[in-house]
Amino acid sequence: MGSPVRFGLDLSTGVPDPALLPAVGPALDALGDAPATHHYLDDPVLPELAEQIVRTWPFRPERLTIADGATDAMDSVLRQFGGYGTRVAIENPAFPPFLDLLDAAGLQPIPVELDEEGPRPDALAETLAQGAALFVMQPRGQNPTGVTMTAKRSAALAAVLAPSDTVIVEDDSLDGIATTELVSIGTHLPDRVLHIRSFSKAYGPDLRLAAIGGAARLIEPIERRRQLGQGWSSRLLQRLLLEFLTSARSQGQVADARREYERRRQGLIEALARGGLRVPGDDGINIWVPVLDEVAALQSLAAGGIGAAPGSPFRIGTGHPPRIRVTVGLLADDEQDVAAALLAAADAGGLISR
Repeated sequence: MGSPVRFGLDLSTGVPDPALLPAVGPALDALGDAPATHHYLDDPVLPELAEQIVRTWPFRPERLTIADGATDAMDSVLRQFGGYGTRVAIENPAFPPFLDLLDAAGLQPIPVELDEEGPRPDALAETLAQGAALFVMQPRGQNPTGVTMTAKRSAALAAVLAPSDTVIVEDDSLDGIATTELVSIGTHLPDRVLHIRSFSKAYGPDLRLAAIGGAARLIEPIERRRQLGQGWSSRLLQRLLLEFLTSARSQGQVADARREYERRRQGLIEALARGGLRVPGDDGINIWVPVLDEVAALQSLAAGGIGAAPGSPFRIGTGHPPRIRVTVGLLADDEQDVAAALLAAADAGGLISR
């Protein structure tokens, strides 16, 4: 296999800036007197961690468990509640690894189109009419669009979902660094929502932890299946996460990161707007940039040493307007130069009217 392309500025990855993660050393030092974790029969979740997480949950979950990151959590949910051929309503565009999970499990994705308030109720209703047993969505800073679901839209979606038996799966990957309010369908349908909270963006991808909360009848089967495999997520890492969540030092660093990500996002969006290019969304570390031709746009950026992600892997079906995803969270400076490069890339391959 060949080596991946190396860019001077790679904005294709969707990962947080390592420089904005909280310091691990002080948190590790604080674990020096933590109780030993060497029992097989302990609860899979540290009670103190569960208590801390539930304080900021968007609805009161009957039970909460911990998985090895958001993708592992999503995999556990899909395998528990979906079988071969199960129809799954999912946002379009969607996070590509989630689409890969559906494909690997033999589940059938049914696209739910978005607007600037979140998934469209009419589009969701169409998927329910087609027999969707699960609905997978990202409530804020949706990857790749940056769209955050509004409270009004959440209520409208809940009204569409209420007559069905569809299980709603929410993936919130921005805990700690989001600037928009977290809105959940679980405030309306708490017995039907599995809410996933990832801690990787704010506290570090190598932490490999995410929480799943919801009705006990939905959580307990997931825990039983995990007992047949990994059993539980490392309680040492859970203690480290608890320290991050309760340390004034760590929380101060995360707050600084949240402000810096917002500055980077807004700086680039405003620079693009001055050039006549409007970008949707209002949160997150990525932006979803309209272009005339996806391949030409990526080639234009690459010629200037900038990497971006093609939009097609995020899409279900064909015939959609071309887009590229740009990880603005990694843009520490030079936003004017990057904006100029993106404006040129948007026009690559011909003329575009904005």
